[in-house]
Amino acid sequence: MLLFIILTAASCNPTKYVPSGDVLLNKNSLIIEKTDEPLPSTVTKGAMKPYIKQQPNKKIFGARFHLGLYNLSNIEKEKWPHGWLRKIGEEPVIFDPVSATRSAEQIKSYLWSKGFFNASVTDTVRTEKGEAVVYFDVVPGKPYTIADIRYDIQDSMVYGLVMIDTINCMIKKGMIYDVDKMQNERQRLERNIRDIGFYGFSTEDIYFRVDSSLMNHQVIVYYVVSRKSSLDSQGRLVYTNHNMYRIRDVYVYPEFDPKLTLTEGDKYTRTFDTTYHKGIYYVAPPGRFLIKPEVINHSLYVSPGALFSLTKSEQTQARLLDMKNHRLVNVTYLDAGRNPNPDRNESLLDCIVQLTPMQRQSFTVELEGTSTGPNLGGALNFLYQNKSLFGGAELFNIKLKGAYERVNKTEFKNTYQAGVETSLRLPKLLVPFHVRESIIRNRDPKTVLQAGYNRQSVPVYTRTIANVTAGYAWKGSIWTKHNFNPLSFDVVRLPYVDSAFQAVVDATSYLAYSFRPVMVLGGMYDFSFNNQMKQNSRRYWVIRCGFDVAGNLLNLTYNLTGAEKAADSTYHFLGQPFAQFVKGEIDASYHYKFNEASNIVYRFFAGVGWPYGNTRKAMPFEEQYFAGGANDIRAWVVRTLGPGSYVLPEDAFINQTADIKLIGNIEYRFKLFWILEGATFIDIGNIWTFRDVPGRHEGQFKFNSFIDDLAVGTGVGLRFDIKFVLLRADVGFKLRDPQAIPGRRWRPLTGDYNKKDVNIVIGIGYPF
Repeated sequence: MLLFIILTAASCNPTKYVPSGDVLLNKNSLIIEKTDEPLPSTVTKGAMKPYIKQQPNKKIFGARFHLGLYNLSNIEKEKWPHGWLRKIGEEPVIFDPVSATRSAEQIKSYLWSKGFFNASVTDTVRTEKGEAVVYFDVVPGKPYTIADIRYDIQDSMVYGLVMIDTINCMIKKGMIYDVDKMQNERQRLERNIRDIGFYGFSTEDIYFRVDSSLMNHQVIVYYVVSRKSSLDSQGRLVYTNHNMYRIRDVYVYPEFDPKLTLTEGDKYTRTFDTTYHKGIYYVAPPGRFLIKPEVINHSLYVSPGALFSLTKSEQTQARLLDMKNHRLVNVTYLDAGRNPNPDRNESLLDCIVQLTPMQRQSFTVELEGTSTGPNLGGALNFLYQNKSLFGGAELFNIKLKGAYERVNKTEFKNTYQAGVETSLRLPKLLVPFHVRESIIRNRDPKTVLQAGYNRQSVPVYTRTIANVTAGYAWKGSIWTKHNFNPLSFDVVRLPYVDSAFQAVVDATSYLAYSFRPVMVLGGMYDFSFNNQMKQNSRRYWVIRCGFDVAGNLLNLTYNLTGAEKAADSTYHFLGQPFAQFVKGEIDASYHYKFNEASNIVYRFFAGVGWPYGNTRKAMPFEEQYFAGGANDIRAWVVRTLGPGSYVLPEDAFINQTADIKLIGNIEYRFKLFWILEGATFIDIGNIWTFRDVPGRHEGQFKFNSFIDDLAVGTGVGLRFDIKFVLLRADVGFKLRDPQAIPGRRWRPLTGDYNKKDVNIVIGIGYPF
């Protein structure tokens, strides 16, 4: 259906509704003349393309799909589907010669701002079959460089501050003249000056004069910092030095209601009481403190007696928003006059912090539909959240879950699950040692406590999983986050196992060792990087790296004490064997945006788990990797692929897991119309065991042959973006099946391609 829609729309005559005498804009082409020296990264086709004022109709797979939708309509009719097709489509872009000329001027102006003062740009139009291609011929010429920087600091109050800071100046002698770098330097200096008390200072007080009269393509830059300008009582323009400002008092309104402030004015605020707490004034309705003052105090970077700082003001706002308790955070300043201390030539400010709280408690009921391969089911969840459990912005969550799934196997009729998950996030670092205040201020650490219990019951076994985790989360930078759990404690028990099922599991030694009661005591570290919010970027990375380790401390303790092993040749703790392993993985995706209608995503995942010591034969079942399903290789049903080229017997337990996983994905995503998006994808990868497992020799990872074990799938998908959630349906087709006999692994070439080579998966959100 998706292919039919695209082909039908694309096959329409693109010039169907182009008026007589006009032509359709087909393409813009930038041609940059080669120069003797390499051009800087700022002078590329990608950098100049945004300055082309008129862009052709959007394309998907090289076809003008949205224009095709528009052309499918009858332009003389308004009723459905004609008006609807024009609404979701895109009308033809008629070539405008004036826009082409202006675009050439804009590109030339851009090159001038990058130091290419002698650049020339000409536009040429070629028309064929009612369509126009515009060629922009760019001759950059030789760039101008900065011969010297001369400072003209007219304000004596900031003279010394600017001159000391010249080492950090972003413009240097010898560099190519660049207006954007000069603008960035203005912003850098403005922040630096405002951070040391100059509240009224701005970029308007900084400008550059450029002398380009020198020979040999060089300029002299005059770096000017002017005095403060204002109007006197007679309306005349006067200039004075900038003032330094110091914070006099800080007032926090923890229950600020903007609506009541506008409707009732002073009548609303007169009902408030003022409380003084450790140097901060709290103004709130009597007895109304949803968050304790000491907690808010800890989030204030602005303090009485300190010089005004723009950075600290922004940090205060960001930290208060990060509490997840305030819908709005507003930090403003009021002029409080001159400092009464005659020894200080400065003015005073009062800092006003207005906090509009969110709803503190919430209760949610969720109804889920689940699909695990051919198995269908549902779940009912009850969630309770408290954003300030003890009045200290502690985020508490508890989730009660009940689930049912119909298993598509005659011997496994159904599955029941019931469990509870709870977490508590504390906005402070609970450690037995002192942590520097600078670390707390800059990294915003959190203490995270989690616990859960889940009971899974099927006719052939019952399994319970209990876990407790204690750890920390903190920010590394604007793009990075860290999570460290020094304590992770999991207990897996099997109160009941059917004897016939136990025989199936015992037939494979790997499953026999992995599908048994086990205790996991260890820790983990997780690092994430995401620069998606980078301004004006068409590309971004999302990277997550994780490392787990378990059982080492217990194993060392038992070895040092000379403890005896149990009958299964392993040490036991709390009555059952404990796992010993290390595990590391990386999940990286690169996103590139072609235009408003399409983008492409490349994703790579690699994970390795190595069991050793007390449980050297297999990783715990919950720690093992599986392949297939909605989020990696979509042409295979979840847990049916691998390991390697191992072929599972028909009567065996279908739950293929292993220690190593390699996955690569490429997905091209494009917007269609209304809430509908489309995608095409290629998935490649597999799972493998770390060691040679009897009965599954084909599943061991080998460097010289693992490529022959790679599964390859392709497919198409539809996404339904209904704002609060994105629903996804993908159809995967097997291209290469490592489980097929050699010579018949490329499935489309075998001649017996059948429904087993096609898989449909349903998911929520993008796969990666």
